[in-house]
Amino acid sequence: MRLPTPSRTWASLGTLWPPRWPPSRAQVVAVALVLGDVALRVVALAVVPRNRRPSSAMAWLLAINLIPYAGPLTFAVIGYPELPRARREKQRRMDELIGERTIRTTAVSEEQARPPLWLAPVTRMNRRLGAMPFLGGNSATLHPGGTATLAAMAAEVDRAQRYVHAEFYLFELDPSTRPFVEALGRAVARGVTVRVLFDHLASLRSPGFAATRRELDRLGVTWRLMLPLQPLRGRLQRPDLRNHRKLLVVDGEVGWTGSQNMVDPGYNKKAYVRRGLRWVDLVARFEGPVVAELDAVFTTDWYSETDELIPLAERSGPVVHPDDTDGDLDCQVVPSGPGFPEENNLKLFTAMLHSAQREVVLTTPYFVPDESLLSAVTTAAHRGVSVELFVCERGDQAMVHHAQCSYYEVLLRAGVRIWLYPAPAVLHAKHLSVDGEVAAIGSSNMDMRSFDLNLEVTVMVRGAAFVEALREVQDDYRALSRELTVEEWSRRPLRSRMLDGVARLTSALQ
Repeated sequence: MRLPTPSRTWASLGTLWPPRWPPSRAQVVAVALVLGDVALRVVALAVVPRNRRPSSAMAWLLAINLIPYAGPLTFAVIGYPELPRARREKQRRMDELIGERTIRTTAVSEEQARPPLWLAPVTRMNRRLGAMPFLGGNSATLHPGGTATLAAMAAEVDRAQRYVHAEFYLFELDPSTRPFVEALGRAVARGVTVRVLFDHLASLRSPGFAATRRELDRLGVTWRLMLPLQPLRGRLQRPDLRNHRKLLVVDGEVGWTGSQNMVDPGYNKKAYVRRGLRWVDLVARFEGPVVAELDAVFTTDWYSETDELIPLAERSGPVVHPDDTDGDLDCQVVPSGPGFPEENNLKLFTAMLHSAQREVVLTTPYFVPDESLLSAVTTAAHRGVSVELFVCERGDQAMVHHAQCSYYEVLLRAGVRIWLYPAPAVLHAKHLSVDGEVAAIGSSNMDMRSFDLNLEVTVMVRGAAFVEALREVQDDYRALSRELTVEEWSRRPLRSRMLDGVARLTSALQ
């Protein structure tokens, strides 16, 4: 039997008066569909807004009311950004272990009462949300991403003596990454323990997915998929929850993190090649106690995917006191994602913005803020803080880019300076600096996907030398970019305005 469409369903109610008995099968189905649709809309008013941003709740309610049957079904599938209960329990257990094992290091970090004064409450917040302490005695260098950074990572692996832990959202064997993969093989051959994690769906969409797995197997590398979507093997979860982290840890002594995926800067996809897109990244290489925190993030993800808890004795030595190191940076790793009950990265970014006194510089490929982040950025500008935002002139994802563009007018009118990095480059770096004293760098974009749906990792750094090095990178961006003005933006065509508005609305469907 063919079910009536919603329009025909409502129209068919006219055939119910005067009443006929017994009613036809079509009339029964029509009434059932209409009553079911109305019931779903009423229930949605109570269920959808609970513990959800107003913008997200409104977008879902519109979808449920404008798309009968399909809207409620979609909400039931992806309406709640939560990992399976077992994975959340593993994250909770690991947070407890990290907290127990870092009590001594917390005492070390709290002795460093240096400016700015607002930083102490922020580090306590990060500790409470993500379990990691604020550690001194670190050093760091910045690397601009691309093939040179991939080669530097390969050289790091060649120096490994005990173990290598590599975790990337996208991991693909291609001419640019082959030196790194071959370095992993050489490490295995000399007895180094090598573990690799990469996101399932992100790598599955890459052209070299099968070849990458075969090569890792041939070299004897131990690897696992992150958040695998394999229903035939009993691995079924929300497909839009992804592990977006990027990090490399060697021997517990050196750690890398930032925006760099393990892939050629052109990403090897035909559509990107036709457009000539090249990704511009930024990666930080850390030494010191903070490396153990990056390793703890990997250990947690490995445990989540394999049920294997890597022994502490295998991956790290005794607690390092800052006085025993040459580094002068204070660092704190902030993991975030649907495995945590709070939006750790969003709270970090908004706290830094509200604390700024002189200047803020934000760099992100995707700026799609929620209400709190948008308010923090514009409030900083209204307070007289110099706020600059570096974004792509033309994004690689059309809907995300249109959603981003929908915020430009309010930012510009608040006094935020927006710099457009020239196409066809994709400015993929993700970092934030405040007052020349504190910075944050990692894998997290400043969009609602990164706040709610992606597992991310961010490192907050206090140290004028590090922020000055970051400022030099920002100066390079500024020299290549052009500044967007309110006058230019107000002249954009109506079609673009409409697309921006639609994209902005759909971006809140989380």
